[in-house]
Amino acid sequence: MSTQTLTRLRELKLSGMAAALEQQQEQVSTFEALPFIERLGLLLDQESLMRENRKQTRLINQAGFKLKATVQEIDYSHPRNLKKATVARLAQGDWLEKKQNLLITGPCGSGKTYLACAIGHSACLREHSVRYFRLSRLMLEFTQAMSMPIENSPIVPT
Repeated sequence: MSTQTLTRLRELKLSGMAAALEQQQEQVSTFEALPFIERLGLLLDQESLMRENRKQTRLINQAGFKLKATVQEIDYSHPRNLKKATVARLAQGDWLEKKQNLLITGPCGSGKTYLACAIGHSACLREHSVRYFRLSRLMLEFTQAMSMPIENSPIVPT
């Protein structure tokens, strides 16, 4: 019966629940005293967590970041006038909710790429879709989009 249930869960693309059920079956003494509704809740929690993790991983991969960077790993000791409070506020993503853009400028070697990747990574963890572009590549994308026939173009000139 349990093999059929696990197979069925996987067919229904509920792999998180299947993994949690296998864990419950392996550790019977831990879970047998729990009421059915609590065990079901644990299965659902695991499914939800796995889906969230898969989505975050997919968003990070689709973003095309140049570097693997996180906000927690930013080095504030270099004299580049980078403020922790500003970075923390950007990492919160309020500017995304307001549909604002982020443009990072500064001298060569000041860490613009790392900062952009770290803030973008933070946005992906908050389940926002992100796309990393260097300015030259973004301008190329715009130029190519503008040269397409309007019905195929993602950008409509005004």
